[in-house]
Amino acid sequence: MTKQKDKAPDEQGGAKDELSDVKFETALQELESLVAQMESGDLSLDESLKAFERGIALTRHCSTALKDAELKVQALTEDGALVDFDTGEVDDA
Repeated sequence: MTKQKDKAPDEQGGAKDELSDVKFETALQELESLVAQMESGDLSLDESLKAFERGIALTRHCSTALKDAELKVQALTEDGALVDFDTGEVDDA
């Protein structure tokens, strides 16, 4: 049991270290794949729990990457404020 707990994301590292070199796009793609697998209903309970844990770690990784990017954009603007832009017809689905 402790082996699985060691792999769970935590404040001291764990799965977070495992994702440190994963690109945002790769993490997002894996997350979408996990969601599709879980929605299919073909996973066992144990597999679903493992997929959920991995999904949480990927979500946190992606969220951190987005926050980091936002801070970089903010730092690059003239007055340090975020600049609103028109997303137009961008489809985020």
